[in-house]
Amino acid sequence: MNTFDGLDSSNELYPNTQPLFSPLKPEELQVLRSQYEKEGEFVGIQTKFNYAWGLIKSPLRQDQQTGVRLLSEIFRLSPERRRECLYYLALGNYKLGNYAEARRYNDLLLDHEPANLQAGSLKELIDDKVAREGLMGVAILSGVAIAAGVVGGMLFRGVGRKR
Repeated sequence: MNTFDGLDSSNELYPNTQPLFSPLKPEELQVLRSQYEKEGEFVGIQTKFNYAWGLIKSPLRQDQQTGVRLLSEIFRLSPERRRECLYYLALGNYKLGNYAEARRYNDLLLDHEPANLQAGSLKELIDDKVAREGLMGVAILSGVAIAAGVVGGMLFRGVGRKR
């Protein structure tokens, strides 16, 4: 089993999300970074997109955050490039744990491309993660409520004995 951020990359249920689990080699990312930095303040949209794509694929949270920020800039400033940003914005937000944002971008893509297999698989991943975390949250709250009831019961019995 090959894991990445707690996810099973060998999961056969989601074969179209394999890019999520395939970071670039450090030297490949460095080529993209060098090109981005070389272009400086006049960086081209394609160069910025390529670098953001590489950052989204990184296992480092800080890289992923930078990748989402760069893609958000492209999405906001270049309407003609929005569609190609949607999947990677959804993917980046998913990896960062921003599931509502991930779902929003992914749903936008699926509205335009309902047959997109990667987006369909990512939707399932997002839904499964939200459901699992929701169940975990309910279990934690239930445990806290039970513990509070036990402690409250002990305190109440202790007050009753002192009388």
